Amino acid sequence: MKSSAWIWRITASVSIIVTIVLIFGFVYAFKDINDPQGQPLLTGGESAAPGQETAPPKPERAPSEAMLPNDLKVTAIGDSLAKGTGDSTGGGFVRRSVEQLNGDGRTASLLANLAINGMTTEGLLPKLDDKGIQYALKEANVIMLSIGGNDIFQGSGLMEGAADADELELDPAMLMGALPQASERLQTILEKIRDINPDARIVYIGLYHPFSDLEELLIPGNVVVSAWNHAVMELVNRDPNMTLVPTFDLFQHKLGEYLSTDHFHPNGAGYQAIADRIVEGML
Repeated sequence: MKSSAWIWRITASVSIIVTIVLIFGFVYAFKDINDPQGQPLLTGGESAAPGQETAPPKPERAPSEAMLPNDLKVTAIGDSLAKGTGDSTGGGFVRRSVEQLNGDGRTASLLANLAINGMTTEGLLPKLDDKGIQYALKEANVIMLSIGGNDIFQGSGLMEGAADADELELDPAMLMGALPQASERLQTILEKIRDINPDARIVYIGLYHPFSDLEELLIPGNVVVSAWNHAVMELVNRDPNMTLVPTFDLFQHKLGEYLSTDHFHPNGAGYQAIADRIVEGML
């Protein structure tokens, strides 16, 4: 069993992390108000003010934000979630969302799924220089990207880890350690994809916390995943033709229903929930 000192160490670490995130958010908000950099993409709509019965009219599209064409050509890239690992049908969220996008006068097809199990931001960066990968990205008008989960959880040992939570000796700093460099690499990845294809809608799939049902990992994991998703939102909001698809809330209380037997990847139901969210955010 873990000592009380370990618990106090987690509490102190989490407090520091939350304080840093709040300060960063405040500085970003202050800068955005005083030196606005353009119109962010609102994928889920704005909440009405208290007492307001109707939502405000949607803002006009930024000049660089293209309307989705009726003929959607999708390329997926990234890690095992984009590949569909854990789905008994093999479809994952990529094929499931492509199938759902067909209809109402639209056609959708999957050009290529370039995802690789175990892929990290560090591993993905050099692959974007490959001519074949660049061709598949250039030909698409929708690019689905899932990356970052392995950066956070692979180095912690959790993916090989113990089945018994009492055997886990997890320092929150171990999870947080990969965050700064990984988020910088993600920024470079998004910039390179945009350089390769200036017009495609880039859809980034946010992270969920697959170990939140383990009491010892609930708080540190939630803090780290939330910090990552917050950093991604800052990046995505700079490009009006990018969309962040949140998944944290989808899995938060449904791990038993949505995770496969490896306790990390989604099962068919989990991938379907992600696909539903993707389609909702795109249309």
